[in-house]
Amino acid sequence: MGVPPPLLIQSDGTILLDERHPRYEETRETLRQLAELQKRPGPLHTYRLTPVTLWNAAAAGWTADRAVSELAESARYGLPGELEKEIRTQLGRYGLLRLDREDNNLVLRSNSEQLLREIADWPDIAAWVSKTNESSGLTLKAEARGFVKRELAARGYPVLDEAGFRSGEALSLSMRSLQTDNGRPVRLRDYQSAAVDAFLGQSAQGGGSGVVVLPCGAGKTWVGMETLVRLQCETLILTPNAVSVTQWIRELRANTSLSENEIGEYTGTAKQVRPVTVATYQVLTHRRSKDAPYPHWKLFVDRDWGLIIYDEVHLLPAPVFRMTADIQATRRLGLTATLVREDGREEDVFALIGPKKYDVPWKQLEAQKWIAEATCTEIRVPMGDRTIDRYRSATVRARHRIAGENPVKTKVVRRLLSRHEGIPTLVIGQYLDQLHGLSRELALPLVTGEMPHKERRMVFDRFNRGEIGVLLVSKVANFAVDLPDAAVAIQLSGSFGSRQEEAQRLGRILRPKKDGSNATFYSLVSEGTDEVDFARNRGRFLIEQGYTYSIDREQLEARAEDE
Repeated sequence: MGVPPPLLIQSDGTILLDERHPRYEETRETLRQLAELQKRPGPLHTYRLTPVTLWNAAAAGWTADRAVSELAESARYGLPGELEKEIRTQLGRYGLLRLDREDNNLVLRSNSEQLLREIADWPDIAAWVSKTNESSGLTLKAEARGFVKRELAARGYPVLDEAGFRSGEALSLSMRSLQTDNGRPVRLRDYQSAAVDAFLGQSAQGGGSGVVVLPCGAGKTWVGMETLVRLQCETLILTPNAVSVTQWIRELRANTSLSENEIGEYTGTAKQVRPVTVATYQVLTHRRSKDAPYPHWKLFVDRDWGLIIYDEVHLLPAPVFRMTADIQATRRLGLTATLVREDGREEDVFALIGPKKYDVPWKQLEAQKWIAEATCTEIRVPMGDRTIDRYRSATVRARHRIAGENPVKTKVVRRLLSRHEGIPTLVIGQYLDQLHGLSRELALPLVTGEMPHKERRMVFDRFNRGEIGVLLVSKVANFAVDLPDAAVAIQLSGSFGSRQEEAQRLGRILRPKKDGSNATFYSLVSEGTDEVDFARNRGRFLIEQGYTYSIDREQLEARAEDE
């Protein structure tokens, strides 16, 4: 008898894949495009098909027949009929509803007149319908575009938006002719160019909204700049923090023909609105009180933007979704390393920013040497008796911090720094008390959100010049921080089971190294605590991308004592 197929598929959309199966790699790649990895308790990985994962697959060209065929072929006990029906329903719904324009009116169309009649009767939709004709479509109020798409997605009906986009204010710019240190011309990488092509589509109606998913260190900024150059329009770029704003401005000045007066910074310290303006999510969502208006929302509408770029779109704050619903006639490009959102709002990203337009596996770019090869190790760290007593008597939430701040982790950090002496290293943690203590004990510089932006930038620059060999960083390392030479990351503690945080932190060390060396990622986990379960959850996205975590238990051989 041959080896049985690799998948155990349940009727509720749960799929189990055994990593020991000889067809693991090819099957995992199929699941990566159709489902979401939910947990990995040992060699059995649990995936789940959801409407959003299937809609994104449909947007990428998957048909129901192909999905059913590939899953059925890999299913040990067959594909449940109920699940096959759900797959065909969800994949079939993508494109069933379309938005387009007729005589400057916004029209919702479908081949199903019955569905349009049902939609016209839904109270939340009916208020936005100005004219009903099931044979030709529902004419909607002009301002309804975002709201209707969001509401229909929430009801299980994704909308294919073909209503087109305004051009925005024209802006003439080009990419600079640059050379590498070896004298070779700097060109867009093939996958970066393919990402821009996929975003823009074959026509003005078919492209212009959606998300490009690339690993950290793969040059998402270049995708944004090339999109701007091809569209030749004024552009608003939204980023997670002021450091990211600085980095975008540096890249724009270095790599495009834009003059200094054409690039503006819109943050808590500067309010420059220029043809290309780079702003933070925080400044847009700032207001004096819970009931006060958002004074900076005017940035979205006071200028005729032709493109809005959402950097790290997986971090998009809820209020920005509301703003985005109002600007659906503007092209919207989301850039991210992962579509995972811990708040479960992937549906809103799909409806308001757009479907996933381009995605490339991390391991594929690693094999092509565009990002560094990385090894991931989870080190199980014991706790001393006093720490164990505190942990057992604490509340569930307090236990996470006690495990994260386990004093024995300091010993492990010392050992790892000794092992990688001379290699640019980041030590990343969640808790400021822990980081400050480690900074004092090991005489290492520390960067936190408390540090002024200018000073923070100076420390990062010193690290990049090699003047600092080991840098302690807080949650600021979760975001776009440009430290290309960092080759080792040691994660002390994190935000519970955040998958996106794990991906971002590994991403800090994935830039290809000048000497071709590999990257090394360590995650320190307190043995026998809830931190072990959180660590399993944190690594889910990276496991889906093909990374494996080895478990290092060598520390258990020695008795741990509280410092």
